[in-house]
Amino acid sequence: METALELIQLFLPLRRNDGAPVDRAAFDRTRAELVERFGGLTAYSRAPADGLWDKDEGEPVKDTLVVYEVLCEPFDKAWWQDYRGTLERRFDQERILAFVQHVEVL
Repeated sequence: METALELIQLFLPLRRNDGAPVDRAAFDRTRAELVERFGGLTAYSRAPADGLWDKDEGEPVKDTLVVYEVLCEPFDKAWWQDYRGTLERRFDQERILAFVQHVEVL
C-alpha cells in the first residue's frame, strides 16, 4: 500500500552570522524537538554540505551546512513557518532554508 507524505528538509548552518560556530546544543535541541513531534529524523551531518550564494551581487557567501529531514502527515504550513523562525533565532541566521516535497512511500 502506497502512502503519501511530505518530506521536510532543513538546511542548518554550522556557523552563526558572525562566523562563530553554532553550539552543539542548538543541533541537539532541534533534533529532540523534531523526533518528539514527528517520531523520527534523518540527519546528514557526517560530511557537511557546502552552500554558496550571492548576497547583493557581491562576493559569494559560503555556508557549511547539515541537513535534517523529517516525514510528516499532515503538513501544517503555519507550524513549519513558525518553527523556521525559531530556528533562525536559535542559529542566529537571517534565513534558514527549508523545503517541503510531496513523496510517496513505495
